[in-house]
Amino acid sequence: MTLPQPDTSDTDPIDAGKLSGTDTIVSYARGDTANTGIVLHREALPSAADDPRWAVLLDTTSCHPVNAGWPDQGADRAVLQPAASSGPVQPMPVLDCVVAATDGTALLLGADIPVRPGTPGWAFVVAHIVEDASGLADGERVELVVDAAYRRALSLGHSGCHLAALALNRAMADRWGKEVRADGLGSPDFDGIAIESSRIGEFGSVDTYRLNKSLRRKGFDAEGLADALPEIGAAINAALAEWTGGPGQIRVGAEGPRLSDRRHWVCELPDGTVRIPCGGTHASSLAELGTVTVALELGDVDGTPVLTMRTTVSA
Repeated sequence: MTLPQPDTSDTDPIDAGKLSGTDTIVSYARGDTANTGIVLHREALPSAADDPRWAVLLDTTSCHPVNAGWPDQGADRAVLQPAASSGPVQPMPVLDCVVAATDGTALLLGADIPVRPGTPGWAFVVAHIVEDASGLADGERVELVVDAAYRRALSLGHSGCHLAALALNRAMADRWGKEVRADGLGSPDFDGIAIESSRIGEFGSVDTYRLNKSLRRKGFDAEGLADALPEIGAAINAALAEWTGGPGQIRVGAEGPRLSDRRHWVCELPDGTVRIPCGGTHASSLAELGTVTVALELGDVDGTPVLTMRTTVSA
């Protein structure tokens, strides 16, 4: 199917000097839910005539984008509007917010990006998708406001997800017959090795793990797992109850302010401070999470056992 081509008569050409090799500055990692930014580029995207879409690039953003490479946490909800106007301003809803990249000649979104972050000559940018950006101008200052309540719900869900993964690793530790890499608390990293998908939702997450032949070759014993699930689930919930009752702080540690700079979830647990690579948003403390619980179920997909862990945060 050939998509209708956008009308680019009002689209600014990509300024290679401004965008090539310069990633978007992001402030969502430190908890920001609003900012002012300068429009660097706007572009009409291929879309249906009755459902137009434009991408808007800013020099800085507080809006968390979804990353096609690991889309565990979805995009923030937000609105965009000119920072100064002589009359009433109608905010533009941000319909989506995605990681994009450009070499100064073309803007590529999501799964279409052909290179890794940090590739020389490429900028990794946050593309704010709106219905119509033809009224904006290159160099214009705009205001971006994120839905703070929705952000908080996702942030609590994401921190709860990491805690549950650590507790799952501990509960599965005696099922390994070979030495494998350890997590930040010293347990075999079942979550990191077996994870197939992770989806962060409001106040929770759903994580799936494939118990395939590759995992068994690494030394994991899945024998009797179905019967052991109640005991494993109880052990996970006991660990979570112990951790969330403490005063430990949670923060996002970043190597720099730009989109491609490495970031980590840093959490102070009774057993020590844990760091997990993560580009999402998070709670500020263990106390903020309230109660975190999990439910486990074992299923089968095309003959391969699949473990699903559903995590719920009751803040």
